[in-house]
Amino acid sequence: MTVNQLPVDIGVFVQYLGRMTALLDRHDGWYGVFLRRDPDGMAACLDGAEIPPWDVVESLLQDLAPTHGPEAVARETVRARALHTAAAAAHDARPGGREALRERLALMLREQAYAADRLPGAAPDELAWIQDDLARATARCAELRARIAALGPEVPRGWFSERAVARPREAAEGEGGPSVRGGTGRPGASGEPEPPGGPGGPAADPAPRVPAPRVPAPRPAARRIARGARFAGIEADAAEAEDGGPLLPPVAAAAPTGARFGGGWHTRRQPEHARGKGEQRQERADDRDQRRSVREAVVRLVRLRARGRTGEAHAVLCEAAAGPAALLPLFAGELHRAGLGADWATLLWEAASLPPDRLAAAADALAAAGQGADCHRLLRQGVSRPAEQIADAVLALGDAGRVREADALLSAFVRVRTPEDAAHLAAHAPARLGPQLLAAAGAVSEGRRRDVVHAFRVARIATER
Repeated sequence: MTVNQLPVDIGVFVQYLGRMTALLDRHDGWYGVFLRRDPDGMAACLDGAEIPPWDVVESLLQDLAPTHGPEAVARETVRARALHTAAAAAHDARPGGREALRERLALMLREQAYAADRLPGAAPDELAWIQDDLARATARCAELRARIAALGPEVPRGWFSERAVARPREAAEGEGGPSVRGGTGRPGASGEPEPPGGPGGPAADPAPRVPAPRVPAPRPAARRIARGARFAGIEADAAEAEDGGPLLPPVAAAAPTGARFGGGWHTRRQPEHARGKGEQRQERADDRDQRRSVREAVVRLVRLRARGRTGEAHAVLCEAAAGPAALLPLFAGELHRAGLGADWATLLWEAASLPPDRLAAAADALAAAGQGADCHRLLRQGVSRPAEQIADAVLALGDAGRVREADALLSAFVRVRTPEDAAHLAAHAPARLGPQLLAAAGAVSEGRRRDVVHAFRVARIATER
């Protein structure tokens, strides 16, 4: 008989999870919490005996944010989600998968009720943990229901003939699953699999008779899959299915020719025409990555709102506001499509508190995307800060050659603030800021320009005409 192996999708995810945890501190963050609270469960996930709930994977990814940044984690979350979904589907498709999911769902429903009962009388130092337990149990119930639904309708007992169902025990176990005689579909007599190293260890088949068909070397007897050691014999084909790219690869690692991981650090200069095509391909790849990261953030936001975790939801919006300005138009579209128009207003409010130069870049990105109303709204909120800060930002933008952003700031300033405020701003550098403010006021209306000119005269600010 062949040694039981991990299905390819599970093997890929196990390798990925192992590389992820290798980057984490075992004594800190969520990884440290999981190891302290359920070391056997974490070991079973790392061995491939169990597939961790998605909220666990998501929390482990959050542990990477302080060292790799939220943008890299957002990109990596897309890949982790796809690998987790494929591994869960492969795990659930095994014999007894549906019954195991139902048992786990019943357990999670009890955990959810227990956490809800503890909330009213919780001590202040326990409240946050109980809320986290309740949120995780709720999310896991939803995930388990979705996994059960993905299996499709259950085939009634007796649907197939006894001849089709009652396969030989050796053949069933040789395919990596226990006997399904009788229609129970459970992974062994004890039901749920035990963690690796559980009592009793792996049980060998007392009468192995089928030789290993793929490898000519002698093979040990087949092992039951009911315990954690069922995955001890991972072979080369599962190992070779490992996800090829490194976890959290640097953005600069892509080669100019567009190859994702090959030759990223080559110093050989490429021909100009080859570099041009490569840069175009890289731009398209970057655009796809940006859209995926934005969609993933919005999906996470929807889930947090559904769970009532408003604090974490606001943190997601703050991260979005602090991210690249080019992503703001993408966030606008995704948030409105998800019915989160109020969150888009909150995101704009957070972006309005950015440093003036970044505020101007955000407004410029919105204007370039045809979102003029959002651009003006952002600038109106942003220019409420002291005139000294606006003056310093406009001068810095001008020195950097970013005239468009500087003009956008001044245009919003003269629209929102009083002429006296405009004079106060111009006093910081009359020769440079005075003409710019007059031009911005003239673009609003002639009356506005006259008011600003009068305020300049009162403040004795001379400007060149």
